Amino acid sequence: MRRMLLIGIGAGDPQYVTQQAIGALNEVDVFFVMDKGEEKDDLVALRREVCERFIEDQSYRIVAVRDPERDRTTGAYAAAVEDWRRERAEIWERLIDEQLGEDDVGAILVWGDPALYDSTIAIVDGLLAAGRVRFEVEVIPGISAVAALCARHRIALNRVGEAVHITTGRRLAREGLPANAPDVVVMLDAHCAFMQTADTDTDIYWGAYLGTPDEILIAGAVAEVGGEIERVRAQARERKGWIMDTYLLRRRR
Repeated sequence: MRRMLLIGIGAGDPQYVTQQAIGALNEVDVFFVMDKGEEKDDLVALRREVCERFIEDQSYRIVAVRDPERDRTTGAYAAAVEDWRRERAEIWERLIDEQLGEDDVGAILVWGDPALYDSTIAIVDGLLAAGRVRFEVEVIPGISAVAALCARHRIALNRVGEAVHITTGRRLAREGLPANAPDVVVMLDAHCAFMQTADTDTDIYWGAYLGTPDEILIAGAVAEVGGEIERVRAQARERKGWIMDTYLLRRRR
């Protein structure tokens, strides 16, 4: 039966690719890659570099298709994401059916870790539930942006006996800091919602393009470095055309 491997390749640095991931890479016949356009060519380039660096038999194929555009103008965020996932699922279903032989191994290379802030597992589970294509699935974990962020700032994610809350920039902007969470990880904050905490005793550990040559790190009290992060983030996004950033908000005891 066909097999699909969902391989976490880490948050940007090819050295984040684990030994388990390398073993999985060397089983693959066909890699399915979503092309996000010219602005994000380096995301596809990293995946190609990972394959070239770690795969011994270079007879594998890479099938790249254009990632469907998500409607970022609508106020119906959840519906827009659901539409985008459905379009992705239709593309993957067709590619697996057309490009993967009955005894072949396919793979999707997932930035960071497939189990954290990524839709790949959910989309593939939906394909299996629909039943139009059949295949086995294995998930290979990767070094997440959160792990890379903490390592680069030389901090632990959690403090002794304390909880960690993981949320999105959109939810932080809407709901503010959770009252019972001393440490809050925020994924992809397009509008710098951390500035809402500038009048509190809160520190921020921020990172963008983690693990890549463009990596940017800033840390300090939000009241002191928040403006700098806003400025640096805007400049970086203008320069590259895209940005992926993650940060930890830490209330002082």
